[in-house]
Amino acid sequence: MDLPCLPPIAATQPPAIPSPDGACDTHFHILGPTTKFPFAVERAFTPEDAPLEAALRMHDALGMTRGVVVQCNPHGTDNRAILDALQREPERLRGTAIVKPDTGRDELKRMADAGIRALRFHHMPGSAGFSAQGMQSFAKLAPLMADLGLHAQFMMDANALDSALPFFNDWKLPVVVDHMGNVDASLGTGQPGVQQLCRLLTEGRIWVKVSAAYRLSVRYPGYDDARAIHQALVRANPEQILWGSDWPHTRLEKDMPEDGHLLDLLNAWTPDAGLRKKILVDNPARLYGFN
Repeated sequence: MDLPCLPPIAATQPPAIPSPDGACDTHFHILGPTTKFPFAVERAFTPEDAPLEAALRMHDALGMTRGVVVQCNPHGTDNRAILDALQREPERLRGTAIVKPDTGRDELKRMADAGIRALRFHHMPGSAGFSAQGMQSFAKLAPLMADLGLHAQFMMDANALDSALPFFNDWKLPVVVDHMGNVDASLGTGQPGVQQLCRLLTEGRIWVKVSAAYRLSVRYPGYDDARAIHQALVRANPEQILWGSDWPHTRLEKDMPEDGHLLDLLNAWTPDAGLRKKILVDNPARLYGFN
């Protein structure tokens, strides 16, 4: 398969402000090693290996003592790489899996027992290169997820939230939206997707990861137009905001962000230390069940 490869993983620089005790990166990926965990044949891109050991070095540099590893496109619905990481670091890590819609209760139970806390779905109408595990898959799996206490995480276009909301009418567990809803930062906080995210946050109906500003903005490396969106989401409900590095920053071919700098941006955009502790420590501990 002739697919684009990504540049190798760079060393992480520590943030200017030390992370609080118990800080958690709620969104990073583990890829490979492909000699042990090969990529899916049907995948959108071919990255470099990003194994657990490299992820933990990155977390150590950032001062992250906890993390939530999220299944990524190259591995498809084969979650063995992240399950291996959970087995090796059961106190430090939790996981978010992607599964086939016909996955049975026994398999989901084994995953939940291993440290999987959520299933991830995609709802990106009109976007190429994303899996088909969308709202229909969620609807099929929702009864089993509710029974096992698995919440739902979405790679979602916030401007498509209206089409997703009917699926949550009877859903009682958390709904987590990745990457500030994947909006276009240049359109500002007045765009419908941001307004909808803020309203749902205020109502306590969703959680949002203020992650991957570089996916919203082309203003590398400061992403200054994403700052207002970040701050609007935090104001809407700081109790349900999470942060993630999105390491190793898949599908980027230029302007690769540096993880210490991304954490510096969180600290600069959230100057209140108490709010940062909620985002980095308290909220993920509550959602993912860290002691």
